[in-house]
Amino acid sequence: MDLLNTLVDKGLRRELPTREEALAVLATSDDDLLDVVAAAGKVRRQWFGRRVKLNYLVNLKSGLCPEDCSYCSQRLGSTAGILKYTWLKPDEASQAAAAGLAGGAKRVCLVASGRGPTDRDVDRVSDTIKAIKDQNEGVEVCACLGLLSDGQAERLREAGADAYNHNLNTSEGTYADITTTHTYADRVDTVQKAHAAGLSACSGLIAGMGESDEDLVDVVYALRELDPDSVPVNFLIPFEGTPLAKEWNLTPQRCLRILAMVRFVCPDVEVRIAGGREVHLRSMQPLALHLANSIFLGDYLTSEGQAGKADLEMIADAGFEVEGADQVTLPEHRAAAAGGGCGSHESAGCESPESAGCGGHQSAGCGSHEGGGVCGTAAAAPVSTEPRTDLVAVRRRGAGTDLAPNA
Repeated sequence: MDLLNTLVDKGLRRELPTREEALAVLATSDDDLLDVVAAAGKVRRQWFGRRVKLNYLVNLKSGLCPEDCSYCSQRLGSTAGILKYTWLKPDEASQAAAAGLAGGAKRVCLVASGRGPTDRDVDRVSDTIKAIKDQNEGVEVCACLGLLSDGQAERLREAGADAYNHNLNTSEGTYADITTTHTYADRVDTVQKAHAAGLSACSGLIAGMGESDEDLVDVVYALRELDPDSVPVNFLIPFEGTPLAKEWNLTPQRCLRILAMVRFVCPDVEVRIAGGREVHLRSMQPLALHLANSIFLGDYLTSEGQAGKADLEMIADAGFEVEGADQVTLPEHRAAAAGGGCGSHESAGCESPESAGCGGHQSAGCGSHEGGGVCGTAAAAPVSTEPRTDLVAVRRRGAGTDLAPNA
């Protein structure tokens, strides 16, 4: 397919595809899906080999958020039966982080619900960062605390934070449809503050909220222009008790096409599969490792994830390896300088919360169906369009509970 050959060539050169090419990836048929995955996989392997970076979320403060983000189980007015608790103490957060690090994670993502941190909150998180780093040599720490005020990013950096996550979530044109208590421009401003403070910026999106292909391309192109080191791709978890509870718009094939498009647009950036992979990719999760080079290990903020042991087995069975703490995530040309980007600058340099993936979603970090089979000439069995509500499980273990975490 000429389109895929062109996209591979551009990806290996870190050249931006045209919008028409990006849209064409999302419009490919299920018969061509494995070809799309194979093509994007060549770009992924060029810049990241067969390594998979593991990240681990710690929800420092759960629920009771004053913002009205429609996708989020922690939002104002949510009736989702999630855990609700105030700030974890530094030692509690450090203990929670230790479980993920023992499971192979190299980055810990510290997330707190809310519009943004007060200066006292920054002090709390700074103490937590120091506690984690004192007990775990070489660990990366990413903070995800909402909108930042002037000077707060610098304080987090001084405390030892390596990265800051704040997702754009959707296109500028549709942002007001999902959130009214802050703006798209507010989110852009926070990512820029993180960049300016020398933090590795992490910013991504949520797919499956009813957006169009054009919206998806818009937000990914906006991310490339913002130049984050990592781009978490969340797939909406439709929590009962939230306005988007009925938005079951994704198939495994659709998710793979979205990840492939992100890889082609951001060829040498850390692409992380974040919230919702278990719910929407399901048995096709291993194929997604050919597109993304990073995942979250274990549970998310308010929802349960795949068992940590199953994550590790999946990575090994698919022929990939867990990235070690001594390995640099990003390609040399990006890791050479602080705060590089999504591949749009030939001289870009950076490091890689995770998200970096956290970032304000119900599950990952705060979360047009083609149907049909994957490939082949024979008629495939139709894909069920029934919502898989059985796969949405509220987190009842780990941070904020007396039960052991999933890691």
